[in-house]
Amino acid sequence: MMNERRVLNGAPLGALCLSAIALGACGGDGGTVPNASVALPQLAVAGGAKLAGCADLAGEIAYPNTTIASAASVAAGVLTIAGKPVPAHCLVKGSMYQRGGPVDGQNYAIGFEMRLPVDWNGRFFYQANGGLDGSVLTAVGEVGGGGQLDSALNQGFAVISSDAGHGAATPLFGLDPQARLDYGYQASAKLAPMAKSVIQTAYGKGPDRSYFGGCSNGGRHTMVVASRYGEQFDGYLVGDPGFRLPLAAIANIAGGQSYAALATTPGDLSTGFTAAERALVSNAVLDKCDALDGVKDGMVQDTGACQAAFSLERDVPSCGAQGRDGSCLSTAQKTAIGQLFTGAVTSAKSKFYSSFPYDSGLGTGNWAFWKFFSPLQLDSGAVAMIWKVPPVNPATFNGASFALTSSIDTLLAQVAATDGVYTESAMSFMLPPHLTDYSAIKNRGAKMMLYHGTSDPIFSSDDTTAWYDNLRAANGGDASGFARFFRVPGMNHCSGGPSTDQFDMLTPLVSWVEKGQAPERVVASARGPGNAGGANADVPASWSATRTRPLCPYPQVAKYNGSGSIEDAASFSCK
Repeated sequence: MMNERRVLNGAPLGALCLSAIALGACGGDGGTVPNASVALPQLAVAGGAKLAGCADLAGEIAYPNTTIASAASVAAGVLTIAGKPVPAHCLVKGSMYQRGGPVDGQNYAIGFEMRLPVDWNGRFFYQANGGLDGSVLTAVGEVGGGGQLDSALNQGFAVISSDAGHGAATPLFGLDPQARLDYGYQASAKLAPMAKSVIQTAYGKGPDRSYFGGCSNGGRHTMVVASRYGEQFDGYLVGDPGFRLPLAAIANIAGGQSYAALATTPGDLSTGFTAAERALVSNAVLDKCDALDGVKDGMVQDTGACQAAFSLERDVPSCGAQGRDGSCLSTAQKTAIGQLFTGAVTSAKSKFYSSFPYDSGLGTGNWAFWKFFSPLQLDSGAVAMIWKVPPVNPATFNGASFALTSSIDTLLAQVAATDGVYTESAMSFMLPPHLTDYSAIKNRGAKMMLYHGTSDPIFSSDDTTAWYDNLRAANGGDASGFARFFRVPGMNHCSGGPSTDQFDMLTPLVSWVEKGQAPERVVASARGPGNAGGANADVPASWSATRTRPLCPYPQVAKYNGSGSIEDAASFSCK
């Protein structure tokens, strides 16, 4: 290709390691150096262009099965990010593949909006949204973590956002077979070439570089697209991915059943593992694991070592005659909660979803929401109507009853099933088809950066860690030449938790894709009071409001250097 140049990393291994040491990339806990014998393509830097006009675009854009509803100029400052004005741009709204649903009689289309900067940097960002999709969120392009201080749009990207093929964020769309497939993967395949055509019309040239990113279900979307359509994008930003989402949801339903059995108030799952009891466990984890990175600072950097050091049975007091009072766990709690952290199992005790790491973020509201509310009100509807074959009748559906009375074995069979109407199973349309084969992006010079909070209560960081370990194994023991994974200590689902959860991974991803500058660490900040992106209520009062830490490429972890402020990332190295 004309816009590619090949770079051979031909430096001697010793020289590479010396260079890596200077960057904090070698030594300790299995840190690796990219394979010096592998030549990967180096993609060229994108070149920008000016938007000639906006109002006429609605009549100029022509693409099959696409209706453009409007094109309107948006002045600088109408949108802001962390109080900063977003530059002037053109907002294009439209839809693709308008149709009627043969099963439920509802109208369907893939709704979208695109925001095209007047001063364009030559790049395209596909914003993959989370949850059930179902609404066209503002197309700004998040850069990762919580409390965004910047966005792809603010940096000059053309950005698209969509509803993934259904117009409401409820699971009812799952009655329509095509809407299921659009949600799983087909909407992305339809939207991407259309969006590039719109960019071609607007600027007189297509994007030089294309990026795809999102968190949660958006992270799943990103992994699926990288696996299915690796030729479409050059950079992939994956956050807290639910890449085995049907299994994660069923595991959470299994957790709901366990917490219901422990609950002291029927129907209130949170009484099965109270806030005081969760704080007890979190503090016990910190007592055993906080200093493993060389300093006691209220954070667990070495998640792997912590799992070996901490024992729920040994390190948390057991309740005696006084019963459950917040200072102990009952025998039944230790058994049930221990099993959930080990990983949800079938009736035959076969594990079907990942373990969860013991971490410091168990005491937060985010953790409680996903463990106690989600099984009854979110996971139940998604499993029952979007992934199960056949789906339930919505007229008689009760989410809490479904979650608490369904057989886990039966649900697992139903999300893998097909019939004459629903001809592709959820385990097919929701998951990447090739879990460890990302050769399509590797071989063309594309890159992937992943991050995952270690206190994520719904999609386990252990699952992403195991996936990355398998990816490494499939690539001769080292995938760091094209994919790097960063665990975020203490972070809950996509943000929050006692963590440094504010960071920008899009900028280093662009530098890696277009300049060959591999990310050796990403500096993340806590969001204490007064943070421009919004304060994180889970940040402990004992921390500096602006505490920073390096996020390290797995398997490295942040280690204290032995001197310097514990509030400053400069005092820590990735080892």
